[in-house]
Amino acid sequence: MFLFRKSREKKDNILDGNMPKHIAIIMDGNGRWAKERKLPRTMGHRAGVETIRRIVKECNKLGIKYLTLYAFSTENWKRPKDEVNALMKLLAEYLRNEIEELHKNNVVVNHIGDISKLPLLCQDELIKAYNKTQNNNGVVLNLALNYGGRQEIIHAIKKMLIQCKDGIIDVNDINEESFNDFLYTAGMPDPDLIIRPSGEKRISNFLLWQSAYSEFWYSGINWPDFSVEDLHEAIRDYQNRDRRFGNIK
Repeated sequence: MFLFRKSREKKDNILDGNMPKHIAIIMDGNGRWAKERKLPRTMGHRAGVETIRRIVKECNKLGIKYLTLYAFSTENWKRPKDEVNALMKLLAEYLRNEIEELHKNNVVVNHIGDISKLPLLCQDELIKAYNKTQNNNGVVLNLALNYGGRQEIIHAIKKMLIQCKDGIIDVNDINEESFNDFLYTAGMPDPDLIIRPSGEKRISNFLLWQSAYSEFWYSGINWPDFSVEDLHEAIRDYQNRDRRFGNIK
């Protein structure tokens, strides 16, 4: 079931229902938001960072264990060089400015994707953020950077083949559960709920393996305008769905 969000009516308390353990968000619409206001696209990205602050704080408050944000895809390198450079600077700035607050609130700052392709400044800030927060027990914030679902699967297969060649694992022992151990998200549950704002209705190479049984929630609102109330609405909708995982009731 796909929902295109139209209303913002408040309903029952979401804490009364089954809460998702893992929420993933495709943060879309920064450029559209800026264009509507006749602003540079970089201003849309900066506005999107404010939304990240709100949503991370709320997920932590609600007890969501994992929050994965699609921040920069393997395809995003195709964007204009100035915009890519601005995004990288914004990432480093966000980590520098927010790390103390995130640490204070027990957030674990993690990353998924091939960060070796990012500027060294970004790599350093990501590593410092993880080292500082890795022992926290709040929401795990996964920043998907230079991430692509197909790339992740190929990366996992290569690691698995090396271990087969070295005799660490037997090819006959490979199954879905063991394959999970080679993904960037090893040790984490698959996303229960994937949210995509801005009106687009596609997965865009995001968590292809992990999203096999995820619930999707689409909204027409651009990411910079995505509010805590919108998050609640998505969770309420998730709570009203019948998740059978191929079974029947």
